[in-house]
Amino acid sequence: MANFKNTEIGTLNGIATKYENGKVFLHDLLGLTSCEISVNSMPAGVKLPFNHKHKQNEEIYIFLKGEGIMTLDGKILDVKEGSCVKVLPNSVRTMESKTELQYICVQAKEGSLNQFGFGDGEIC
Repeated sequence: MANFKNTEIGTLNGIATKYENGKVFLHDLLGLTSCEISVNSMPAGVKLPFNHKHKQNEEIYIFLKGEGIMTLDGKILDVKEGSCVKVLPNSVRTMESKTELQYICVQAKEGSLNQFGFGDGEIC
């Protein structure tokens, strides 16, 4: 068995039409065991039709293109290309796009990261 797995999801611009709701989850495509990652594209003027929170996973949003609004526990946060937002599990959240909004969302169990960056690396 190989020590890696790869997949092709296409271009960020193509995600909006290729995947349901403009969202592709990498968990199943790559067999992820430590986190869930979604790559997302929202057309301009779309508001998620629900608020949500998580039981144990924090989310990290990395905005790659566009402008939008996140509502976090009733507070408005403007986001744009280059914005990065960590949202704790119990925070109630939703999002709205002002322009086409492309972003990556990483979900991982809050408090589970033991090693990171160069602390987990090894020169071979």
